[in-house]
Amino acid sequence: MYSPPLHFADTETWRRTFLLSFQSLGVVFGHLSIGPLYVLHTASSSDMTLDTLFGILSFIIWTMTLIPLVKYVFIVLKADDNGEGGTFALYSLLCRHAKVGLLPNNCDADDALLAYEMGRFYKNNSDTKHKWTIEKSKQSRYLMLMVALLGSCMVIGNGVLVPAISVLSASLNLDDSLASISFKSAEHREAQFEKYAPVPTACFILVALFVLQHFGTHKIGFLFAPIIIVWLLFLCGISAYNVFHWNYRVLYAISPTYLFKYLRNIDIRSWRSLGGVVLSIAGSDAMFADLGHFSKRSIKIAFSFLVYPSLVLCYMGQTAFMSKNWDPSRKVLPSHLVASMPGGTKHIFTLLSVLASVVGSQATITATFSIINQLQALNCFPRVKVVHTSERIHGQIYIPDVNWILMALCLAFTIAVKDVANMGNATGLAVVIGMLITTCFMSLIIGLYWGKVFEATLFLVFFGFVEAVYLLACILNFQKSAWVFLFFILFVLIIMLAWHYGTVKKYEFDVNNKVSIEWLTNLGPGLGVVRLPGIGFVYSDIMTGIPAFFSHFVVNLPAYHQVLVFVSFKPVPVPSVPPSKQYIIGRMGSKEFKVYRCIVRYGYCDSIRDVNIFEDHIFRAIGEFVSLEDRDPVPPNLLEDRLIVTGNLDQEGTAFITVTDTTSIDNNSDQVDEESPKTGSEHSQILPSTTRRRKVRFLLPPDSPQMRPSVREELLELVEAREHGMTYILGQSHIFPHQRSNFLRKLAIKLYIFLGHNCRDPLMVLNIPHAAFVEVGMPYYL
Repeated sequence: MYSPPLHFADTETWRRTFLLSFQSLGVVFGHLSIGPLYVLHTASSSDMTLDTLFGILSFIIWTMTLIPLVKYVFIVLKADDNGEGGTFALYSLLCRHAKVGLLPNNCDADDALLAYEMGRFYKNNSDTKHKWTIEKSKQSRYLMLMVALLGSCMVIGNGVLVPAISVLSASLNLDDSLASISFKSAEHREAQFEKYAPVPTACFILVALFVLQHFGTHKIGFLFAPIIIVWLLFLCGISAYNVFHWNYRVLYAISPTYLFKYLRNIDIRSWRSLGGVVLSIAGSDAMFADLGHFSKRSIKIAFSFLVYPSLVLCYMGQTAFMSKNWDPSRKVLPSHLVASMPGGTKHIFTLLSVLASVVGSQATITATFSIINQLQALNCFPRVKVVHTSERIHGQIYIPDVNWILMALCLAFTIAVKDVANMGNATGLAVVIGMLITTCFMSLIIGLYWGKVFEATLFLVFFGFVEAVYLLACILNFQKSAWVFLFFILFVLIIMLAWHYGTVKKYEFDVNNKVSIEWLTNLGPGLGVVRLPGIGFVYSDIMTGIPAFFSHFVVNLPAYHQVLVFVSFKPVPVPSVPPSKQYIIGRMGSKEFKVYRCIVRYGYCDSIRDVNIFEDHIFRAIGEFVSLEDRDPVPPNLLEDRLIVTGNLDQEGTAFITVTDTTSIDNNSDQVDEESPKTGSEHSQILPSTTRRRKVRFLLPPDSPQMRPSVREELLELVEAREHGMTYILGQSHIFPHQRSNFLRKLAIKLYIFLGHNCRDPLMVLNIPHAAFVEVGMPYYL
């Protein structure tokens, strides 16, 4: 049966809520929880006074209150996209409720189909002047796509920065602890461990972390929550001791008085210190990005009652110790943090910090996998292999190619930068830019989707101002290794834009060069064109007409199959499309030509179906279409415009009955796997090379008075054609930049060509039997 994505209703029980809250601590809040390892070290300076230290603490407390608690917990979490969150979830909401989309197959010609696609997802709001203005401005649409891609780049950038800075911070703790055990000479420890050991130790931990990724969060996720809980409770106990033992006056920093005093005496050095303060909220966006794995209530409870108070108390404890023991000569992190550990708790702290760093890194890596999967589904990222590590939760995925690239980049960044403070500058820049993008999109959601323009303006001005202050602080630290991060972001953004541009131009070429069904049907036996027995599946990116590569094929080889099915995959800006709404079937031309169109729709959290899984579903959907069409006939001139959404294909329909024979076949067979009829390609990724599958045969039901003889005859011809076998016809595009294009367009097309040659083939090519696969070359001048 179809297993829908994990969403949660309002009737969620409290027992379920507390269980999800427990699990979310290890997945959602790992990054936030490791902030004490590097926040105060990055924000502090050598000439810091007591008032400056208290001012930084006040900034940390109020920043954590306003951004994670007020903005994300109480406002942003309400803007979920059917249970999914993140930058692209907000962008998809805008694409649906205001016509701002530029993605392929999201064009005005598809408006009627897109409205039908939304089904229960679509919510029709009254048009406003502001919405109309944005919809009519093409520059605004391009800007929104650019901002959405930039926000995605921030997530990918965090996938490199966070593992590097968190693991290096923990390795400094580990090396200091090992040195204190192994050596008695302080000078020897300084020379041998603090200088040489941290980076190799961090690299070893990073390699181990990325090697473990192929097991998936489903298997190791339950280990994360207890680690974070123990880590937070341990910090709470130590921090409470430090507050009352060293300086209880840090409790006064809750008052915004110290914050305004800090601003009154601010200078360039103080502005730069705020770039370290922003690290205290790094990971807040995970509450929204990982919303599809949990429920809103569980995330709110976990943050409000454990994570938020624990971190505030921890920063108070660190500040209390530093106020009495500040030593600007301590350059290596985390000298003050380790020194604040009383008695024999330093080694316990070291172990917990290493484990917590791995957990925080895991959450960021998982978020990177998720955003790349969403980008790939909407044709904004080159094709990569996606392995689903969970059979039910769609968001739990593993991308091998991206995993190894992230590992190489993390190692290179750790070895090149080495200093945690400089890493913090780059991480802070990524955090604040990502939050500003969320603020911009959220204000548009409030104004255009919720219809509250005044509240949207207040939201944008207030939170935009707060985050702009931190953005300025991060810009002032630009020369301190943050430029490395910007170059990386620019490189990823160029790849996304080039791939998107090439995909759009290729789609426009297909639309402009398509031919009508009349052109095909007029090629009769009198012109030497013959019909071959069997079914031909023609895969195309366009939703209407005959693709140019197929007309090129027929002109050079005048023959095509007895039954033709033009299959198109259409991305829909929703998280997931259920099977009952996934297939749209239509007829092209008159009935005697047996030419059909099948549109397979998928959301940005769905997996495109593998050919071995949905082949029989398409055949069953066509049979159901023939039966439904007979009950509601239309004029012949409207046949090609007639599209019908078939019902639930996991149940027996009225057109065919199925008979299964269990046989042993391999993945290269053209038989169909019906062993696990669930959506997505995750099962095909998990199956070994040889497995037990069931060969499905279709039979017509016994004579029924409701089925007309003409319908029965057409269904019988379909069954006979299927028995003769199926052929899969795909176009192979040979792309060349147009001679009249300018330099930038030629460069984008050449980069698109390079990426196309070096990324994975389209998913439909992967498991098609070689004997039944026909590839048609077609030149494209873009």
